[in-house]
Amino acid sequence: MRCPFCHASDSRVLDSRQTDDGSVVRRRRACDRCGRRFTTYERVEGVLLSVIKKDGTIEPFESNKIRTGVLIACEKRPVTEEQIRELVVSVENQLRDEGRSEVSTAEIGRLVMRELQKLDEVAYIRFASVYQEFASPQRFIETVAELSQGRPPGAAVPSGPRRRRVRRPREPESDRKLF
Repeated sequence: MRCPFCHASDSRVLDSRQTDDGSVVRRRRACDRCGRRFTTYERVEGVLLSVIKKDGTIEPFESNKIRTGVLIACEKRPVTEEQIRELVVSVENQLRDEGRSEVSTAEIGRLVMRELQKLDEVAYIRFASVYQEFASPQRFIETVAELSQGRPPGAAVPSGPRRRRVRRPREPESDRKLF
């Protein structure tokens, strides 16, 4: 492994650890020439993912874009950096497990929203308001109401007996108060 400081090609491994999910190996290294230490991460290279954007263009998948969006949604919320990292890894693993080489931004957004809803509902609403491009305040209010009723947003309203609206008889005009 090449040293990032002096660019020497000889370094030795001081410590190796696997991440919680076992998909990445973290290695602590020391350069044989300059003696400085650095960390490397090793992971199995799976299927290279491409993202199909709304305008039809295709670009390589970048998990940092998901991380940035989630960080913004979780700003000033009780969500740790570790939880955000786990969310990003989970979304990326779900996409790779499907075995496809191309995925749409809509699919990525749905996965992120599902994970965010489990993590923090306020962050979910923040992310959804940008991702779903709420066209009206009413749609925003409906999404918040669905969450507060314990239903996943966008789920069908449970069917059942409808409440009937009771109409009160109108007061005669002479009995109405002017103020």
